[in-house]
Amino acid sequence: MNQPTRTLDVQSFIDGERFSPCQWLILTLCFLAFAADGFDNAAIGYIVPALIRDWGVARDALGSVMSAALLGVGIGALAAGPLADRVGRKTVLVLSIACIGVWSLAAAQAHTIGVLLMFRFLTGLGLGAAMPTGITLTSEYAPERIRGVVVNSMICGFSCGMVIGGAASAWLIPHAGWKSVLIAGGVGPCLIALLVAVAMPESAQFLAVRQGTHARIARILKRIAPQQQFDNCRFVASQRGEPARGAALALVLSRRYLPRTLLLWAAYFLTLVVYYLLVNWMPTLFHDAGFDASRSALVTSLFPLGGVIGTVITGWLMDRFDANRTITFAYVLAALLVFIVGRSVGSAPVFFGVLIFLCGMVLTSAATSTSAYPARVYPTQARATGVAWVLGVGRTGAVAGAFLGGELLTLGWRAADVFGLLAAPTLLAGGAVYAVSICLSHARGEEEPTTAAVKHS
Repeated sequence: MNQPTRTLDVQSFIDGERFSPCQWLILTLCFLAFAADGFDNAAIGYIVPALIRDWGVARDALGSVMSAALLGVGIGALAAGPLADRVGRKTVLVLSIACIGVWSLAAAQAHTIGVLLMFRFLTGLGLGAAMPTGITLTSEYAPERIRGVVVNSMICGFSCGMVIGGAASAWLIPHAGWKSVLIAGGVGPCLIALLVAVAMPESAQFLAVRQGTHARIARILKRIAPQQQFDNCRFVASQRGEPARGAALALVLSRRYLPRTLLLWAAYFLTLVVYYLLVNWMPTLFHDAGFDASRSALVTSLFPLGGVIGTVITGWLMDRFDANRTITFAYVLAALLVFIVGRSVGSAPVFFGVLIFLCGMVLTSAATSTSAYPARVYPTQARATGVAWVLGVGRTGAVAGAFLGGELLTLGWRAADVFGLLAAPTLLAGGAVYAVSICLSHARGEEEPTTAAVKHS
């Protein structure tokens, strides 16, 4: 066997190459996985009125069905990270997308609240596992110079899926009943899982920290740069000067990483409290404010539509300016717009629609960028775990937001009051993200004297 004659840093190699058709394929498949998540999140909200009519159940009983999926998402994310760091990103992604499809199809056959709740929880496990795995995989194949816009564009699949889910539900429910929405939400992920299994490569960085994977890595990198030769290479995964030893979760919770971990958890938790309260209850809030059903649905759909555009713009800005400050600024602007929306509920329809669009644009971009940001602050061995635990802990905020919205409506809170309240946690989330940059600066400051000492010893 030939001995390696040169060492090749996988990430540095990817950073130096053009964005190839192979990487476009990875971006597209992960985008579709996120679209399945977004479709599911929108669809369940739209079938609630039909369930109330068909089953004769109270509104608050279906709040538990909404929260069951969110709870499953949190648990799925927490479990998926360590698993993806152990067995591979692709394996976990295929299983999670298949889980979404199978249990969504099963939910379409439910005839009681209890059975529907169980299947929604199981669907949530797949949804939760797919998101951090997709973010990690896309991030590891994105060149550093365009990583922000690539990862954020992929996460736009969630907002696109929400738009499609709303439009599909509006047509399917009157023509084929609410079960057809869940069937559509099951068939799609099953097909996506098959595509991922056949066409998606495993993460080259993940393979680079394991033994006996030279041939697999060479084949993958050959798809990115066909003109290159890798016969005598030793592949490594760069850690950017940061040591990464031990179990993935232990590393994420270690003394070195714990401050940034807790801040990221807090930021994403607060973000999802705000986001899911609005996503789940905005149509009801506007209906209670005097909007008719069609106007309420139209205005609400502008929120995720704005998110698609805002997420791409924010990713582009993250690549050209400091990523942390870009996200922090998005939060500050989002808090301001959330407050203004609350004071503008009775304003002219066009003006109010523009405000909702802009609010969705900055709040969604802040949320998606925060979910992608952890991939920049954890090393390869713990990256999937770090991302997954941020998303998993944050998803408890989604559950809290869904319940909080129901409680505030029960107490008689108006749209203006709810939006005014939500400006505060939005601003706090921005402060937590900004504090992560302080932790990173402090960690780099500790490394420099150590490096200097080594050089002079």
